[in-house]
Amino acid sequence: MLRPCTAIFLLGLGLIGSAVSAQTAVIPPPTLPSPPTAASFQGSVTKGEASAQTIDLSLDDAIQRGLQANLGIILSGTQEAGARAERMSQLQSLLPSVDFTAKEAAMQTDLPAQGLRIPGFPTIIGPFGFTDVRASLTWSLINVTSLRNYLAARHNFAAARLSAEDARDLVVLTVGNAYLLVLADETQVSSVEAQVATAKVSLDQAVANHQAGTAPLLDELRARVDYQSLEQQLIAARNALEKDKLALARTIGLPLAQSFNLTDKAPYAPFDELDAEKLMQQAKANRKDLAALVEETAAAAEQRKAATAARLPAVEANADYGDIGATLAHSHGTVDATASLSVPVFEEFALRGLAQQAQAQLDTAQAQLSDKNAQVEADVRDALLDIASAQKQVEVAQSSVELANEALKEAQERYANGVSDNLAVSQAQQSVAQADSQYVASLYRHNVAKLSLARALGDGQDYKRYLGGK
Repeated sequence: MLRPCTAIFLLGLGLIGSAVSAQTAVIPPPTLPSPPTAASFQGSVTKGEASAQTIDLSLDDAIQRGLQANLGIILSGTQEAGARAERMSQLQSLLPSVDFTAKEAAMQTDLPAQGLRIPGFPTIIGPFGFTDVRASLTWSLINVTSLRNYLAARHNFAAARLSAEDARDLVVLTVGNAYLLVLADETQVSSVEAQVATAKVSLDQAVANHQAGTAPLLDELRARVDYQSLEQQLIAARNALEKDKLALARTIGLPLAQSFNLTDKAPYAPFDELDAEKLMQQAKANRKDLAALVEETAAAAEQRKAATAARLPAVEANADYGDIGATLAHSHGTVDATASLSVPVFEEFALRGLAQQAQAQLDTAQAQLSDKNAQVEADVRDALLDIASAQKQVEVAQSSVELANEALKEAQERYANGVSDNLAVSQAQQSVAQADSQYVASLYRHNVAKLSLARALGDGQDYKRYLGGK
């Protein structure tokens, strides 16, 4: 039979234990933000409202807007913030946790309802109460797994920070590409407009000659077909220009209703820094995405060590101190301190599974790092090949444009002098159109290849030096 005081003490411990367990809630860890994808860099967060006035937009302005509003760089920033928060959470597992509680209890207990029937003792106890003010400390003194997880979180944060820096180069490449594409479209529209004007002159000449009886109807029909064909090309070129301007606005956060003019041009400027070995060394030293993968591999290595350390003993200290009594004025200080040693005994399958998962992640990271090293070299070589090829194409296209224009001029003179029909004029106009298109396309490819080289070298912020050919 229990003594009355013993029964009350055990009942009080049960109530206090219930209160503590009710306060200990498991909070699931938050999901980290997803890294940006390639498609993310084609979007943005719109800044400001569209104005009625047309604004001037230089390449510098476009890139600066992109560095502030591009969706890819914003998502990279949120991923970095998430990695920083994860590092802080892992750091807390190495530090002591101190909590403060203040409790005021009022109770009345029915002993028979608790299974306590004591002869000569009242069945109802209370009402009674107590006040408890207490601070508690919990500290994992030895926990190798927590230490390794914290080191892995540090590496992951460093990787996220490097990825955010690499995103700036990707923004420069994306915005620069979009800007150059609009410039190419504008050049193409101007070229087709000039061809339409030339075709109109040829058409008017063919109509006049036919009406004068010096040329057959076939010449007029041929000239009219050429003129209308070029008009269709002009419509398509203008449509492509407007769509590509929308795409540029999407990458830099401009309102889609905002009209703008491009103020920079991209003239042909040869690039002669083609020492492949030197450039590849520069790329491996500067590429932030490569450095980020090195950090991710180091994080995977620490997580693998953390999985191994889960087999080791862990030592935890717990202590609390506070005042407890009927009231604060009639209370007494109490203290409790414990140290515990925990050793996993029968968790072999769980521990082995964790180790295998961590090893798989490490193997994946190492394979990706090896592939990234090869990819960096391939990016540099591809860019150099594209630059060399595009430079030759530009030079050939320039010569082709000059020859085609000279041939058109001669064909027009021969037709005007009645030496030949306008078939030669029609063919010469087609040659001019083809040469102009090839020149615009090769110039665009050349400038994009130089931007790609800047990105391949991890030097996207210095894009002017590459586009200027210096």
